[in-house]
Amino acid sequence: MDRELIQKMIDLAIEQLQYSYTPYSHFKVGAALLTKDGKLYTGCNIENAAYTPTNCAERTAFFKAVSEGEREFRAICIVGGKDGVLTEYAAPCGVCRQVMMEFCNPETFHIILATGKEQYEIFTLKELLPLGFGPANLA
Repeated sequence: MDRELIQKMIDLAIEQLQYSYTPYSHFKVGAALLTKDGKLYTGCNIENAAYTPTNCAERTAFFKAVSEGEREFRAICIVGGKDGVLTEYAAPCGVCRQVMMEFCNPETFHIILATGKEQYEIFTLKELLPLGFGPANLA
């Protein structure tokens, strides 16, 4: 992935922080998901007083994309922090990693964790979910 695309994804993810609904944790998360054919889908986290129905930014972006027919993905950028202040990387939770495993090749899908356009790291899904269980295990 080229630097310009990565920075565009970081900008989109940061923009999503303004839509985050976090009245309980105040930890805002934004995501930008890149499809195989270059489309971008965004998401933010949406909390719920009952906690369990809370949805992470990553899953919001995936569910929006999948609900519109997308099934192949290249990368996701994730940003987050208390009150939307980006001080450290916000890695995806285990549930989000499992959703990624459903739709992404763990060897090639990239997860960009950022605190700004110049401060980011890129991991593969396999690095963040070694020995993951996915559709191939059921084939």
